[in-house]
Amino acid sequence: MRRRAFITLLGGAAAWPLAARAQQAAVPVIGFLDARSPDAISERLRAYRQGLKEAGYIEGENVAIIYRFAENQSDRLPELAADLVRRQVTMVATAGDDVALAAKAATTAIPIVSIVSQDPVRLGLVASLARPDGNLTGVNFFAGELVAKRLELLHELVPGAMRVAVLVNPAFAAQSELALRELQPAARAIGVQIQVLNAGTRQEIDAAFTTIGSDRPDALFITSDTFFTSRRVQLVNLATRYAIPTAFPNRESAEIGGLMSYGTNISDAWRQSGSYAGRILRGTKPADLPVLQSAKFELVINHQTARMLGLTVPDKLLVAADEVIE
Repeated sequence: MRRRAFITLLGGAAAWPLAARAQQAAVPVIGFLDARSPDAISERLRAYRQGLKEAGYIEGENVAIIYRFAENQSDRLPELAADLVRRQVTMVATAGDDVALAAKAATTAIPIVSIVSQDPVRLGLVASLARPDGNLTGVNFFAGELVAKRLELLHELVPGAMRVAVLVNPAFAAQSELALRELQPAARAIGVQIQVLNAGTRQEIDAAFTTIGSDRPDALFITSDTFFTSRRVQLVNLATRYAIPTAFPNRESAEIGGLMSYGTNISDAWRQSGSYAGRILRGTKPADLPVLQSAKFELVINHQTARMLGLTVPDKLLVAADEVIE
């Protein structure tokens, strides 16, 4: 039986008093579209609501949010985006390159605020960063541009690593190809050989680690991908089971046992997105809001995991780290 799209009103919206419900037609509505599940992005949604609050909007009081989650079934994104458009929401909010593309394909009229990891101009989402010239704007958090630096940091942490496995999602070929284009020259510069492994499902992640178990690369590099973010518990558990030093793009993975992460402060990017949503709700057009370039980057090292792997974290990395998890 085909699973129907569902609406989740978080933050107590379901408990609105009757008087507020009577006025609901006058309340702006954000249609929030994401490829993952509510649990996978709960902390990020908290940051998004904080940004909305800073802009003068509180969910359940003067703004409503209709949530649509694809539950890691990316082929459902066009259907869910079309549903939000049919409901004539005031604006659409998205996170993820594939999600932004689905929203953009669904409407050229409703304002969209997106968080994307790659260059939105290259993705065809906006005409330019300074002047989007359309119905979409948002935040770009440089995932592609940071992969080389993350590989360098992994090599500093594991200086004996000569062979590094790189996990990519073949479902998003353009994003994976861009990451590999950044990685390959960085790997050559430090004398590292990379081995590409593909995984786009839970079972394929298991299979990739079976390959890791037989080939025994010296370290593992996880590329930035919304699916990998949603499977971070599985990835961290498998990295622990196979005792392979692993670099992640998001701090949540390091917080639950991943060796290290380096990337944009994602919570700040989501807060910025919420703030931009507030400006659009007040009447600013997306075409007049330049795409924000996320400026906060963070290195997180799980010192306990490093000790379990028999690694000595260099003092300069301990000093440079934004957070060291003991």
